Amino acid sequence: MYIKVKVTPDAKKEELKQKQEDLFEISVRQKAKQNMANERVRELIARHYGIIKTDVRIISGHRSPSKIISVDND
Repeated sequence: MYIKVKVTPDAKKEELKQKQEDLFEISVRQKAKQNMANERVRELIARHYGIIKTDVRIISGHRSPSKIISVDND
């Protein structure tokens, strides 16, 4: 399954909001450097779906706040 994510890095408060079935807004405390924010986003998505982090892959938007993420929750 593919989901769309809008990420806000370096936020004061960490939040995951599900706007639609396949649309999320995520705020993370990590900075958008050295892939830290992306890794935290993967962890939060994995926790939300109850799967392991390796089943969550960023398909596009590695350097952008708007991302498309693949979630393998079979």
